[in-house]
Amino acid sequence: MTDWKKATEGSNDYHHYDDIIGLPHPVSANHPQMSRADRAAQFSPFAALTGYEDAIAETGRLTDNRIELEEDARIILDEKLRLIQEQISVQPEVAVTYFLPDSRKAGGSYVTLRGRVKKIDPYERVVIMQEGSRIPIEEIVEICLTEERD
Repeated sequence: MTDWKKATEGSNDYHHYDDIIGLPHPVSANHPQMSRADRAAQFSPFAALTGYEDAIAETGRLTDNRIELEEDARIILDEKLRLIQEQISVQPEVAVTYFLPDSRKAGGSYVTLRGRVKKIDPYERVVIMQEGSRIPIEEIVEICLTEERD
């Protein structure tokens, strides 16, 4: 039987503290009393591995693999880029889907950007959008010419 059960059952063997049970709580004259917040902080969880949670989240973050287009798809994209180049004076509106490499790990994600094409730079091999985005031609997997909306 546990000590507390014996004490509650009226056993006379467990009255060792009767002489101090009614005394006030001792207060130190040398050390100030700790605030409740500081006292509670002693029992807060300790993060021994700072950054560990972030590292786990980064490892668990999924990325896509780059798709390698077949020759036929590449020819179709080149033809669409040529058509856009012919209409560059009117800055055609397009939706471009391209691969955006991840800066922290292998892989990346596919992004679709809608907007007007400002310029196609054949030397840098980029499509420059009106708002300033630069899309590498090698990363493009799909181009859709969108219709003009008034």
